[in-house]
Amino acid sequence: MLITGWNRAGWMDQPARSGDRIARLIGAAPGTVVMGDTLSIKVYQALASALELNPSRRVVLSDTGNFPSDLYIAEGLLRSLGEAYALRTVAPEDVAGALDETVAVLMLTEVDYRTGRRHDMAALTALAHDAGALTVWDLAHSAGAVPLDLAGASADFAVGCTYKYLNSGPGGPAFIYVSPTLADQARPALSGWLGHEAPFAFDPDYRPGRGIERMRVGTPPILQLAALEAALDVWDIADIHDVRAKSIELSQAFIAAVEAACPALTLASPRAADQRGSQVSFRHPEGYAIMQALIARGVIGDFRAPDILRFGFTPLYIGLDEVLRAADILAEVMVSDLWNRPEYKARARVT
Repeated sequence: MLITGWNRAGWMDQPARSGDRIARLIGAAPGTVVMGDTLSIKVYQALASALELNPSRRVVLSDTGNFPSDLYIAEGLLRSLGEAYALRTVAPEDVAGALDETVAVLMLTEVDYRTGRRHDMAALTALAHDAGALTVWDLAHSAGAVPLDLAGASADFAVGCTYKYLNSGPGGPAFIYVSPTLADQARPALSGWLGHEAPFAFDPDYRPGRGIERMRVGTPPILQLAALEAALDVWDIADIHDVRAKSIELSQAFIAAVEAACPALTLASPRAADQRGSQVSFRHPEGYAIMQALIARGVIGDFRAPDILRFGFTPLYIGLDEVLRAADILAEVMVSDLWNRPEYKARARVT
């Protein structure tokens, strides 16, 4: 089809079609989510638009558990805007108390990438609005893992990747949500040609498209979107609430099994299931080597500096037998000090 595929195969509309499928999983209305670019790009877009919508304030509030890339993006953007702007970070449990009349935007990742601790989106969004701030929520560890209700929580902006619980593959496209009440007011800082009102008029002056369309930037990654579309098919037969219930069952069983057999590991995630996402983390000073020993034995988790072993639970694809077997293997690694080998302590570039 060559370039005719953009019309004949519907490629140009694919970011919106995929966005609507994700909208259903995150509690958003049709026409409020669009796909494209990377999560870092979408964080930049959302934060820049939110700041411009609150021009009398200069502070972005976040927490110390936020994913570093989000904080880096904020720092870079605020440097560009001038010395009057500042990023303020507080401990996750102190966010509510830090909202004051100086805060322009509250920018949080709903589920902490290290510990799995989950913020109360509805409560914090309400507090932010009461304080006169807008919200930007990062759903990287939430979408496809836990039930979400962006519309019900009155969230202003949200972003997320699709290569974790949505299974689109490495580097899969990100998404951005803008509340319908703001979609025609938000000015995209990255005013790319596909966010133009009429991209193929090739107008030398930018005119933002309608609603969420203005948050498009460059050419859609069609091959990546095709992989995402295939990965999303499972959600036509699965309910996120059922997935969440199974996730809690599996993670609780894992915690119990690991704590019974591995006293040297310390639970880093909230013990209460309703306070965490679909992951469980443990701490140990030799966390990196322990995780490498696990990976060598077929239990693939993550290490997150400085001492976190992170285990993700995807009930669509794993069950209780696999979870308990993973706990048994972890016990073998710990009891026999199988991690204490030079090859497991040599840090790879990706941890």
